[in-house]
Amino acid sequence: MDNTINEVIKENKLLKEENEKLKKSLENYNNSRNNYYEKNKEIVNEKAKERLKKIAQENPDKIKEYAKKAYLKQKEKKMKESENENI
Repeated sequence: MDNTINEVIKENKLLKEENEKLKKSLENYNNSRNNYYEKNKEIVNEKAKERLKKIAQENPDKIKEYAKKAYLKQKEKKMKESENENI
């Protein structure tokens, strides 16, 4: 019985160490991406605008679909906020 408890404790320690290592690497990854977007914000926004223009020319229905999805997400978000205020 003591053996199994010790094994579980060892496994728990190993998993905690692995979890910390993964958290650090994820944090480094996210920081590097955030730094890139902060430095190149204008370039990224210009590329996005160009993509939307290209899509609008090739397939105007796709833009309508995007607008509808955005509207539905906003509506859903407002409903969640109002539910949270009521609670």
